[in-house]
Amino acid sequence: MTYAGVAGCGLSYAVVAIMGPQSSGKSTLLNLLFGTNFREMDAFRGRSQTTKGIWMARCVGVEPCTVVMDLEGTDGRERGEDDTAFEKQSSLFALAISDIVLINMWCHDIGREQAANKPLLKTVFQVMMRLFSPRKTTLLFVIRDKTRTPLEHLEPVLREDIQKIWNSVPKPEAHKDTPLSEFFNVQVTALPSFEEKEEQFREQVQQLRQRFANSIAPGGLAGDRRGVVPASGFLFSSQQIWKIIRENKDLDLPAHKV
Repeated sequence: MTYAGVAGCGLSYAVVAIMGPQSSGKSTLLNLLFGTNFREMDAFRGRSQTTKGIWMARCVGVEPCTVVMDLEGTDGRERGEDDTAFEKQSSLFALAISDIVLINMWCHDIGREQAANKPLLKTVFQVMMRLFSPRKTTLLFVIRDKTRTPLEHLEPVLREDIQKIWNSVPKPEAHKDTPLSEFFNVQVTALPSFEEKEEQFREQVQQLRQRFANSIAPGGLAGDRRGVVPASGFLFSSQQIWKIIRENKDLDLPAHKV
């Protein structure tokens, strides 16, 4: 954080993370959106894991001071089907320390029972309620490779999917009746295929970028956030949260096919 020049920002900073299936273009989206240099997949060499672990960078030309995290893909064959512990830990970490989490998802996954992110969302929702108090994190679902179906038709189906996941998750007594909206502010946007409509994709990403300006102001993307740690204490706070997550046995749930 000191290296990125963020430590002196007080409360005037935002943390953004991205999660989603492997090879879904997360790093490409972040680089175009924030001017970062995360490693991207070379489509000509086939689909494989390029992001391993968690990487952080400061966004270029975005105010307030914005730090972005690139997370390893959530369904990569490199880690193997039975090794989903790190995937759950990193996703929970992102949700616990970020103000805005972009959730990359395929358009064809909307409304599908076996959608790529469903089991993971279920796990992190469940553990989030047990370990942390509501921070009103913004979950910005980014629908990739949007078809001709208008967003106003896709969004209600996606919101219903998310609500069903929340409703199905076992809740501790303290949050038995807590609505999803108490923990998360759900937003939805859509982008065309990068490979087939690159120019259109780039234009729409620039429009999306504008939503990150003044993100922490009232009415901004993260305007409702709570429990903000001063930037000077962010590193220590993050280390403590990672420690809690690493030691938490709830995440050692049976691996599901994500």
